[in-house]
Amino acid sequence: MLRAWRLPSALTSARARRPPPGRHSRRDRAPLAVASSSARDLSGASSPAGPPPRFASHEDLVAHLRALRGDPLESDGGRVVVHRGVPTARIMIVGEAPGAEEDARGVPYVGRAGQLLDRVFAAVRLDTNRDCYVTNVAKRRPANNRDPTAAEIAYYLGFLEEEIRLVDPAIVVLTGRHATRALLGADVAKEGISKIRGRWRRDRRGRRIMPMFHPSYLLRNPQKTPGSPKALTWDDIREVRRVVDELGLLDENARRDAIVESDAEANAQSETRDETTRENERLERMNDSRRDDSRRVNDSRE
Repeated sequence: MLRAWRLPSALTSARARRPPPGRHSRRDRAPLAVASSSARDLSGASSPAGPPPRFASHEDLVAHLRALRGDPLESDGGRVVVHRGVPTARIMIVGEAPGAEEDARGVPYVGRAGQLLDRVFAAVRLDTNRDCYVTNVAKRRPANNRDPTAAEIAYYLGFLEEEIRLVDPAIVVLTGRHATRALLGADVAKEGISKIRGRWRRDRRGRRIMPMFHPSYLLRNPQKTPGSPKALTWDDIREVRRVVDELGLLDENARRDAIVESDAEANAQSETRDETTRENERLERMNDSRRDDSRRVNDSRE
């Protein structure tokens, strides 16, 4: 079982601090709109590789990706890694590309960085498998864990945009500079992840977008002193949790899951009824056949 990500001791007193009545901190202000001309509409604007493909359902998208051929990272030999978590989740986490562990298991964010990501979210009572949908921009592992190139990201971006359209999250958490550059645009990302992390933006659909440090960066910078990457990430994830509560997203997740379960139960009941009907029809045919055989025997005796 993963250990909860501990709050840096130097910051324990900061949790209780709130702005005085009538005043608002910078984080309480309305989220900033993405003003850059290169910022993307995450619901399906054209990508550099062309218009994003469209699918009728999330299942269709996943099936298409599982059978993907001819993409720029296929020659690197990695398998396609799509997602983990809940396809109806209202919180989406986007990374850059699978690593060695993700490639081996076929699931995103399950290596050391993924385990730290889980602890970061668990620190504010968010379960990445139950409350979130986790994916990457690039769908295969680049050889030797190198960074994906701009051309590779551009190729896979349309699929990510379609994931976002189909999952329809209220919050998108971008981890690291590659995810931030892909979905917010180069004009925003050129400021650097250190400057834009922790600040809300919105896409044209009203989704709230939060850039954060990539967990692998936190592994390389393990200090927990005030102002350190881990301390800043603690601020960012608390802000994500604040908005989750403000929007009631966990309750909404439960409602959406209940609808999915209800639909699944209805389908199962329908399949059971169909099977019962087929069995009854089979038995009726057998009885008819026996009656016919009995009549033929009686006829022959007469």
